[in-house]
Amino acid sequence: MDDDRLDAGVLGVPLGARATLVQFSTAFCAPCRATRQVLRAVADTELGVAHVELDAESHLELVRRLDVRSTPTVLVLAADGREVTRASGVPRRSQVVAAVDRAACARSA
Repeated sequence: MDDDRLDAGVLGVPLGARATLVQFSTAFCAPCRATRQVLRAVADTELGVAHVELDAESHLELVRRLDVRSTPTVLVLAADGREVTRASGVPRRSQVVAAVDRAACARSA
């Protein structure tokens, strides 16, 4: 695996055909719960989109490698596992859908 790509072995789930939404959360993070709802809704309604939530405290090596500084942090990956964009805090659905579209375009670039 390239250092700048994530894959199913690292994430524990298959990557989405269009995009993968990787959410870093912590146990007592209220914004993380709201983020989970938004990302799940997008993954449930957008074809080819996967969502995986990772507990930051249980994945410290990955958190450090990816320079995740707060929770929730969401990485949007292209189909090949390359990070297209990231955001901290609770995203709006429209922001997530736009990021998925960018990730889908990045796949063919």
